[in-house]
Amino acid sequence: MVFEIGTFLTLFFSAVAIGLVASLLGLGGGVFMTPLLLLGGFAATQQAAAGTGVAAVLFTGISASIAYYKRRAIDFRIGLMFMVPALAGVFLGGYVASAVRSSWLTIAFGIFLLYPMGMMLFGKTPKELKPIAKGEASGFKLYALIALLGLVAGTATKVFGIGGGTVFVPSLVMFLGFDIVTAVATSLFVMIPTALASSATSWLADTLHLELAVPLILGIVIGAQIGPRVSVHLSKKRLRQLFALVLLYAAVNMILKGIR
Repeated sequence: MVFEIGTFLTLFFSAVAIGLVASLLGLGGGVFMTPLLLLGGFAATQQAAAGTGVAAVLFTGISASIAYYKRRAIDFRIGLMFMVPALAGVFLGGYVASAVRSSWLTIAFGIFLLYPMGMMLFGKTPKELKPIAKGEASGFKLYALIALLGLVAGTATKVFGIGGGTVFVPSLVMFLGFDIVTAVATSLFVMIPTALASSATSWLADTLHLELAVPLILGIVIGAQIGPRVSVHLSKKRLRQLFALVLLYAAVNMILKGIR
């Protein structure tokens, strides 16, 4: 493992900013790191960018979850329910990533991001839904929805190198009636085991490059401690809009990258 000082510093300072924004929005940071590694020429393929980025996603989840835990913002009940289907999705994603061309995955990643972007930018939180955190909703439909969303998020974690926050956050807000801060905190908690499993499989597949992952991890840990502190000064509406604009930027860049 050889570090180039220019590359190291570029990735480190980029990761500090990514960690701040990602922890603010409930993302692992892969939505930024995958485009950074690909568009910056640090990684040659979508698989390498995703495999390296997801290692840093793991540390986003750990660092930010510690900060949100101190604020008692995590819904552990729903988070634990999401973990099993999300882990199953990681292994499903491993098969998909090895069977599909890199350029197709890059385009699919960009298109995939348009869904939560639209929901968060134009959608509204349903007034009739009450937060699951209060324990007022249960039943087969709830568990089936959580299983489906967890599977999709886990698959996205492995295929695209993200933490699943692009699925979890809008789903918790739009479908389950969570407020944005609780959704963000719970999403970051769930991504810890999924990112860990995805990192392990990426390491075995030789798509995790430590010389790129280390500066990302160091920067992410610092930035992820800042985000939760900034969130208390922003309105929930502004957080949703910021989330949507960031996803739009990433979606456009990834689609253009895959077409070229």
